[in-house]
Amino acid sequence: MAATELAIEVDGLTRRFPRCEALGGVSFQVPRGELTGILGPNASGKTTLLLILTGLLVPTTGRVRVAGFDPTTQWLEVRRRIGFLPENVPLYPEMRVQEYLAFRGRLKGLRGKRLAERIRQVLEPCGLGEMARRPIGTLSRGFRQRVGMADCLLTEPEILLLDEPLAGLDAGQTQRFHEMLREQCGHRTILFSTHVLAEAEQLCQRVLVLNGGRLAANDTPAQLAAATPTGSFTDAFLRLTTLPPRVQNPRGRSAR
Repeated sequence: MAATELAIEVDGLTRRFPRCEALGGVSFQVPRGELTGILGPNASGKTTLLLILTGLLVPTTGRVRVAGFDPTTQWLEVRRRIGFLPENVPLYPEMRVQEYLAFRGRLKGLRGKRLAERIRQVLEPCGLGEMARRPIGTLSRGFRQRVGMADCLLTEPEILLLDEPLAGLDAGQTQRFHEMLREQCGHRTILFSTHVLAEAEQLCQRVLVLNGGRLAANDTPAQLAAATPTGSFTDAFLRLTTLPPRVQNPRGRSAR
C-alpha cells in the first residue's frame, strides 16, 4: 500500500521503562478512513502506544509516522492533524460546555466566525445541544466524554486517537457513542482502545491485539473468529492473550 494511503505507520516500535518493556518491536499500518480497535489485557501496552502516536511519549526505538509525520520530531504537525481523547478527559468543571469549547478552539487556532461555526457543528452530533450552557461539573460521565469528543472534532482532524472512550458509560450512552464513531468512520481514521470485545467485534474493520507489549494479531474480527474451532471472537481473543506473548507482529490480512 502506498504511503499516501496510510494514516498511521508503525515499524519496530519499542518503549522501555526502568522496570519493564511496555512495547517490544510492534509493527502495523492503518489505512486512511479505517476504524481500527486496539485490544489487550491490562498493561499490554495500549495506552503507551496511543501516547507515542500523539507525541506525548517518546519511543525507545522504532519508526512511527502519523499523517506522514514523525510525532517525536514533528509533534506540532501531528497534533494539527489528530484529535486525542484520553481515558480520563481533563476538563474544567467550572466552565460551561460552550465556553470550554471556545477556549479549546482558540488554543487550536480557531477565531471569530469560524470558531463559532465549528462549535455549532460539533454540539449537535455529540448530543450536546441542550447542554451547551451547562457547567461541565454538573454533567454525567457520559456527557463529559461527549464534551471531550466535541473537543477532538473542533478542528476537523484527519485522525482520531481514543483511549477507552466508552469506559464507564451506561447502555444508552454507549449506543450514542457507537453512532458517533460510525458517523465519523470514512471521513476520518479512527484508532481506539477498548476492553469490550463485543464492541470491537461490532464496530471495527480491523483489530490489533496486544499481549505483553507484543502484537499477537492484526486482522478483522471475522477472520480471527473463523480461525477458532468455535467461531467465536471472544475465544480467539482469549487464545491470543492467555498464551505467552511469543507471536510478534503477524502480517494478518491486507487492509482493504
